[in-house]
Amino acid sequence: MNVHRRQILRLAGGAAALPLLARTSSAQAYPTRPVKILVGYSAGGGVDITARLMGQWLSEKLGQQFVIENRTGAATNIATEVMIRSPNDGYTLLLTNAANAINATYYEKLPFDFLADTAPVASIMSVPFVLVVTPSAPFKTVPELIAYAKANPGKINCGSGGAGGPDHGSLELFKMMTGTNIVHVPYRGLAPAVQDVIGGQIQSVFSTIPAAIGHIKSGKLRALAVTTKARSATLPDVPPLGDFVKGFDSQQWYGMSAPKGTPPDVIAAINKEIRAALADAKIKQRIGELGGDPMSMTPAEWGKFLASETEKWGKVIKAAGAKAK
Repeated sequence: MNVHRRQILRLAGGAAALPLLARTSSAQAYPTRPVKILVGYSAGGGVDITARLMGQWLSEKLGQQFVIENRTGAATNIATEVMIRSPNDGYTLLLTNAANAINATYYEKLPFDFLADTAPVASIMSVPFVLVVTPSAPFKTVPELIAYAKANPGKINCGSGGAGGPDHGSLELFKMMTGTNIVHVPYRGLAPAVQDVIGGQIQSVFSTIPAAIGHIKSGKLRALAVTTKARSATLPDVPPLGDFVKGFDSQQWYGMSAPKGTPPDVIAAINKEIRAALADAKIKQRIGELGGDPMSMTPAEWGKFLASETEKWGKVIKAAGAKAK
């Protein structure tokens, strides 16, 4: 082989390696400046707390600040649109939750397509709801509630933290699967709905576990079932709703999304660190305190989960005839 040919081959080999080197360099460099995590709710709620928990971990592990920015309004749609319209460089993320899947159908016209316009980054955790009723209610079990609702259509009220949220979705799924007529009463937040169940103004609510567990233990609320397929470690004596309504499964869940086109190596870097957090004993303990279970997935698995949840809630919303007003 002559000298000229060897030089050409060396140059060709070097050129072929450039894309790999560039990708490796990009992954090693990220992040070089603070990263923004958008939250569609006000500070102090489950979504916000989860964002701050993950933000602190990522800040420590990746060497740059992951700053939480609360953009409230329109059931997370404002924060979601801000994220989608941001540069797809990995420096603007969204703390995704079940409302994003519900909104795709609940809102007839959105200026974006959540699944098409975002890149799945990482799942974080799932949180079951717990169906609680006032202790004076004439039903003490799920079968008794269903029987009473069928015998007295429209006589049971069920609150929620707001129309279109995953707790409202849980009610609509329950009504669809049981053929019952239960009246939805939306509140401005879950706390006042829970208080009205305690006071007897309404009979029931699908509550997050942290919002209800103290009242359950004190006897101010009666827990009938949790909404996930398995029992909750936080409420081990409360049966899954699926034990009485076959196939029932509803949950709040949290994860991370980025604008469509975000570099795969950046997504991989964030996913790796979030999954490491979910394996950490202290993080797992904190998630348990929030009533949740770690949910560790690859970006591809998380994307399939989001698509499945969007399809499921689309069917529920259409069957209920519910839509944003």
